[in-house]
Amino acid sequence: MRVVLPILVSPTVLASRHRPDLCRLGGVTPPADLNIPAAPGIDGAEHIHSGKVRDLYRLAGGPWDGQLLMVASDRISAFDFVLDTTIPGKGEILTRMSSWWFDQLKDLVPNHVLATEVPAEVSGRAVICEELAMFPVECVVRGYLTGSGLLDYRVSGEVCGIALPAGLEDGSRLPEPLFTPATKAAVGDHDENVSYAAVAGEVGDEAAAELRELTMKVYARAEEIARARGIILADTKFEFGQRKDGTTVLADEVLTPDSSRFWPASDWRPGQAQPSYDKQIVRNWLLSAESGWDRASGVRPPALPQAVVDRTRQRYVEAFELLTGLSY
Repeated sequence: MRVVLPILVSPTVLASRHRPDLCRLGGVTPPADLNIPAAPGIDGAEHIHSGKVRDLYRLAGGPWDGQLLMVASDRISAFDFVLDTTIPGKGEILTRMSSWWFDQLKDLVPNHVLATEVPAEVSGRAVICEELAMFPVECVVRGYLTGSGLLDYRVSGEVCGIALPAGLEDGSRLPEPLFTPATKAAVGDHDENVSYAAVAGEVGDEAAAELRELTMKVYARAEEIARARGIILADTKFEFGQRKDGTTVLADEVLTPDSSRFWPASDWRPGQAQPSYDKQIVRNWLLSAESGWDRASGVRPPALPQAVVDRTRQRYVEAFELLTGLSY
């Protein structure tokens, strides 16, 4: 029997990781200490939610009356803080990259995008999307051992309850890709890795099996495409929801540097941290002596220097152009 979840605010909520009980429509306000700025007004649209990166609106009037407008900002987060500094063009890169991937995957699973013709003030960095009943789980898939999966492995020899061979190290390619789901935490909190059994207990056996199958199919297609372009897709996460007719739909962003680890294949060396096309430059600088910031202090991170902004932007542009073959 298919489990039908309550209608939540939209795919954007998944990106911001709100608890399901806070996701219902009605203008959820994020906690003030997250440093999420007020969303700009858009004619013909009512703002209903903001996450770390995206702002969500409901359209009023016109051909898409009542549908949702998802806008990707240039905000960047690190260590559960939204930074004061933005990365110019990041929102457009994320939106264009997701749109390209949705097109590559459309024969495997439908997606939430209804239209890309959006109000002029958010042109290029927004899509009109359908409202879905979202599954309360991050569908994470790992082809390589790194990040939180590596930490789990070092403690238990397992990742999300899946036993792995001994002797693996940072960056090792796994014997086969693993479905390693995670809970959805409130904005500003950490997601937690969970077992497949926990997902089945939350959404039901049939839905859990479908989520796993779709996740693995999408990863296999994306990994093949990326590898042909000289990029390793080490891991990624997907968000799925249901239409009222029970169809499972791929939602939110997909296969961007914010949701995935992309590594240059030519530089891959297991046993060390891998160069990546994402915001690791930002994390590295914040943890360096140069920043003067103590992660354990609870104090907000400082503004990023222009050199870090420029290098980060360049990595996002490189990822976009290498994967899509398009120019930014």
